[in-house]
Amino acid sequence: MEIHVQELASKGTKTPLRASLDTSWLKEVRKDVLSSGPLEVDLVTYGLAGTAHIEGQLSIDVELACSRCLEPVKETIVVPFHERFKPAASKHGAEDEEVIVVEEDKVELDPLFEENMLLALPFTPMCSEDCKGLCHSCGSNLNESACGCSTERIDPRLAALKDLFKDNK
Repeated sequence: MEIHVQELASKGTKTPLRASLDTSWLKEVRKDVLSSGPLEVDLVTYGLAGTAHIEGQLSIDVELACSRCLEPVKETIVVPFHERFKPAASKHGAEDEEVIVVEEDKVELDPLFEENMLLALPFTPMCSEDCKGLCHSCGSNLNESACGCSTERIDPRLAALKDLFKDNK
């Protein structure tokens, strides 16, 4: 999906911009993504004072693996989106840090959408705040049942001393 910055910056009318983008690449980038729906783009484009504005929201339904127990977690991520573009030929207003100055008239928006969506995905998705995770010894899901493994932790540097004070009977 692309826009023409010069044309959009000179218009004052608001134009809706809607699309569904393929996210099959997402599983390659994030290994904890089990499945994902399309990235829904619901934006409005308009020009204001020689600057092209694009604002609205991006949304996606994803299924992620819980970072503790690996169970599937379904989430709907909604990301507000607002970017401003100004042609490089325009001399005034280029010092504003929030305006993207572009050399060419055409701007491809898909990379911006993908970046915003990736940054909004949870870094450590969890099925619940009190998820107990997996047993470190046997790997069973501790949310379902206790596994019976010993929870005693012995520092390997001191393991030789653990039997020092046992009674010799």
